[in-house]
Amino acid sequence: MRCVVFDLDGTLADTSADLLAAANACFPRAVLGPEDALTAFHGGRAMLRLGFQRLGLDWSEADVDAAYPLLLEAYRQGIATHTRLYPGAMDAVEALKSGGFAVSVCTNKPEGLAEMLLTALGVRGAFGALVGADTFPVRKPDPTPYRAAVERAGGVVGRSMLVGDTETDAKTGVAAGVPVALVTFGPEGAGVSRFNPAALLDRFEDLPWLAGRLIG
Repeated sequence: MRCVVFDLDGTLADTSADLLAAANACFPRAVLGPEDALTAFHGGRAMLRLGFQRLGLDWSEADVDAAYPLLLEAYRQGIATHTRLYPGAMDAVEALKSGGFAVSVCTNKPEGLAEMLLTALGVRGAFGALVGADTFPVRKPDPTPYRAAVERAGGVVGRSMLVGDTETDAKTGVAAGVPVALVTFGPEGAGVSRFNPAALLDRFEDLPWLAGRLIG
C-alpha cells in the first residue's frame, strides 16, 4: 500500500505558541515571543538556550538539562491551548485515505506528547500509526522511525513519501530513499526550498494530487 507520512509540528499543526509558552514558564519572565516560532520547531532545548541568552545570565548546558523537564510538564498542561491544525490538513488526510493511501505520523516530539496532542485535537484516529522521538533509540533524520511509521500503517517504504517542514525532514527522506514534500506555510515559508525537496507544498488541497505524482 502507498503511504504518506506526516511530520507534526509545523506541518500538520502550528504548535509554536504552546511550545513557546512552555519554555517561557521556565524563566522568571517571558523572553520568547511569536517571532521565535522557528526556534520552537527546533525543539525544547533550542528554546531554552535562546531564553537563557536573552536573560543575559551565565548559563550552561546543565541549566538547559535541568529546565527541560519543567518545560515538558508545562507543555503537557497546556498542550492544545493555542495549537491549531493547518487549514485543509485533515481534508487532505481523508482524501488520501479515500484514494487508497495509508497515512501516519513521524515526529521528533516525544511519542506520549504527540499522542496527547493528536487526541486533544480529535484526530489521532485518522492516522494508522504514530512514531515519536523516543519510540526508538534514534530519531529523524535516522530512517528507522520513518520506516516504522510506514510499515506500522500498513504501507511499503518504496511506495511512500514524507511531508515535513524542516531540513531534518529533508534529510530523513534522503536517508530513507523516499521523496519529501516540504510545506511553505510554516515559519520558514518558501525558504525550505534550499533543502532541495522533491516538491514544495503551498496548500494541503494539493497534497492528494502531489502524492499521486510522487509515488504513483
